Amino acid sequence: MLGGYGRDHRRRAAATAVLCGLLSACESPVPFYPPGQGAPDDPVIGLGGPAPVAVASRPRATAGPAATGADVYAATRPGRWSPVTRALPPRLYVPNAATGAVDVLALPGGRLVGRIPVPGGGRDARVVPSWNLKWLWVVGRDGLLPVSARSGRRGRVRPVPGVRGLYFTSRGREAVTISARRVVFRDPVTMRARAALRLPCVGTPHADLSADEGTLVLACVRPGMLVGVDVARRVTTGTLALPIGAHPQGVRLSPDGSLFYVADAVRGGVWLVDAARLQATGFIVTAPGASGLLPGRDARTLYVLGRGDGSLTAVDFAARRVTGRRRLPLAGTAALGGAAADGAALWLTAPAAGTVYSVSADDGGVTGMVRLGGRPVNPLLYPQPARYSLGGTAHFR
Repeated sequence: MLGGYGRDHRRRAAATAVLCGLLSACESPVPFYPPGQGAPDDPVIGLGGPAPVAVASRPRATAGPAATGADVYAATRPGRWSPVTRALPPRLYVPNAATGAVDVLALPGGRLVGRIPVPGGGRDARVVPSWNLKWLWVVGRDGLLPVSARSGRRGRVRPVPGVRGLYFTSRGREAVTISARRVVFRDPVTMRARAALRLPCVGTPHADLSADEGTLVLACVRPGMLVGVDVARRVTTGTLALPIGAHPQGVRLSPDGSLFYVADAVRGGVWLVDAARLQATGFIVTAPGASGLLPGRDARTLYVLGRGDGSLTAVDFAARRVTGRRRLPLAGTAALGGAAADGAALWLTAPAAGTVYSVSADDGGVTGMVRLGGRPVNPLLYPQPARYSLGGTAHFR
């Protein structure tokens, strides 16, 4: 099996697929508010300023964490929508490193329906769903911008520079930002710092949480290592030094919660890391430049993006072996943005071609394509079936 338009949209997509061309040629009916100003009905407007924080605006728990040993992705199966996202139309949020904005595309078809400024721009900009699925955080070089997933209205930029990764602890009690040298625990709405932990390495945006969501495991590129953080006690629980030259990228937990899969761009594969002991137990060769990781909608397959040869590799979670590999149609494909709601397709970006596109999870064939221009990076397909978000680009449970 090798995500896009789902099976239930393919017929419509074939008839209505749109190649946008340059951004200026597309329609943009969504209001574009000046920096720091949101619409009056924005639920998060004003929370970052001196005004009192409205308690009613804080995220509230709607479901508990997945149980250890169970299928941590059980709530992300097709059709298992949260009441918060059930009625939302599908959108693809694509940060564009050349324009400093997030392009919002309506699916199916790919029509541009809005643009959201990225605070300070940045080539590593990304869009992260909040724990309660109500907001989308636009992460830029100069801060974090909350956007209502329902109305598209923007709140005030939280002045938190240098964030590489944004995640959320169990029940959304805290936000966790990862920078080059620090992990900071924050209020999940105001993003005010509560506590900080210095890293023994240079952190990346890539991390995931254990099955009980008590431990955050993040990847460091210099030196190549993994760091475990107890999110309740806010302390480092252990480190795993990978072989010299390793370049860890994506981190994803196995469905049964027993292993972390860690992509290694230099060695061209994924490390298998015991989730309880933070020890390497094996390695699976996939393709040169292994980077992005994305579980399939059925949680049986892990998709591994190979930047070195422009490929997509399927790894069977249970058998722990490669079951398929497809060459992607566009050179320079850089990121995986999520699986379609029915699991039939995956969305990716090709920055060098200024394009976002989707491929079939079955045979790797192209099912949709939108030419944006610029340098599209780190796409997010939203909404997706889930009870809540743990942050990252598509870390749902």
